[in-house]
Amino acid sequence: MGNKPTIAISHLGCEKNRIDSEHMLGLLAEAGYSIDANEDLADYVIVNTCSFIQAAREESVKTLVELAESDKKIIIAGCMAQHFQEQLLQELPEAVAVVGTGDYHKIVDIVERVETGEKVKEISTDPTYIADERTPRYRTTTEGVAYLRVAEGCDYRCAFCIIPHLRGNQRSRTIESIVAEAEQLAEQGVQELILISQITTNYGLDIYGEPKLAELLRALGQVDIPWIRIHYAYPTGLTPKVIEAIKNTPNVIPYLDLPLQHSHPDILKAMNRPWQGRVNDGIIERIKEAIPEAILRTTFIVGFPGETDEHFNHLVEFVQRHEFDHVGVFTFSKEEETTAYKMPNQVPQDIMEERRDILMQVQQPISLKKNRACIGQVVDVLIEQENPQTGELVGRSGRFAPEVDGLVYVTGEAYLGSIIPVKITDADVYDLYGEILIET
Repeated sequence: MGNKPTIAISHLGCEKNRIDSEHMLGLLAEAGYSIDANEDLADYVIVNTCSFIQAAREESVKTLVELAESDKKIIIAGCMAQHFQEQLLQELPEAVAVVGTGDYHKIVDIVERVETGEKVKEISTDPTYIADERTPRYRTTTEGVAYLRVAEGCDYRCAFCIIPHLRGNQRSRTIESIVAEAEQLAEQGVQELILISQITTNYGLDIYGEPKLAELLRALGQVDIPWIRIHYAYPTGLTPKVIEAIKNTPNVIPYLDLPLQHSHPDILKAMNRPWQGRVNDGIIERIKEAIPEAILRTTFIVGFPGETDEHFNHLVEFVQRHEFDHVGVFTFSKEEETTAYKMPNQVPQDIMEERRDILMQVQQPISLKKNRACIGQVVDVLIEQENPQTGELVGRSGRFAPEVDGLVYVTGEAYLGSIIPVKITDADVYDLYGEILIET
């Protein structure tokens, strides 16, 4: 290893960003660099930033400033680097490099150049790269869980979203490539594989000429991983063929994250999602009919420009009517690169926050009812943590995705990373409580 510097990474943002972080760490480790989780002990800190909305940028800036104050040499990667480029190098003297969202695979060369004293800007104008099963990866999730990116980028142009500006158009991996990586992860003991992209239901459209999620799910059904979870299933892509694949592939969890964003056709049209307004009710009813045990999660934006009380009340009634298992609510964030930035009838921040709070209060009794329906059931739980003081185990059942949903608190003994049967004895709005069944 010689005198190669030690590198730490500060990961911010979504799980798609996390995969970029894991590939950068994997490439650096393969090249002989020491990786340290402790930023204080590292020579360089890579900050993989998020720039999706203003709040995410503020978190990224806070992290960068704190590291700069501790005299760390900083490599800024990810969406904020793609977004602001030269500004970051100019305004933060401690920044020695900026790395775009389509350039993280060049990280070893970037560090080598920085070591010679060069300030490096490595940012492709139109990101086209996507890592595959041959790209080294140093996983940062818990032992039993891995994210698997099936595609990168987005071809849609929603009025509120800058993702295409930051990550380019959709580019899918082949089914063979994805299955090969899934098999690698199975050999590492992964119990839950989470399929991600910006629009997972559009997977394959760019390379096969039509979406191929159903075929991908069936192929992954042959891989020895107990749980496969799909994130970001756009409603229009949940065709009968895809629903059938979810239903008939035993290791695919019937969990669907539907980023609906709103319910009212006027707002969906203003969001440049008019196609969705025609299918919201129908697709949800079709899913529930085809897969009665389906777990449905969605997210909504309140306060989009032009949203009236009538539009918001439509959304409240929609949430009450469909009784989603999990709901996330965000206030509209005004982003300069989007068409919504200049739209008339911007909603005041205090009204947006009030609407968010109302919608979350509407959802809470629904979530409680859904969780309490689990009491008395025996469910499989993936054990991920142990409280060293109490010995209590913490995990998730199939109805909970990592980071965004609840947890299952468990009494009994089990290995971390194992899936075990748990009898649910109690529930609250967000979490479940249970005891491990002793197998005889």
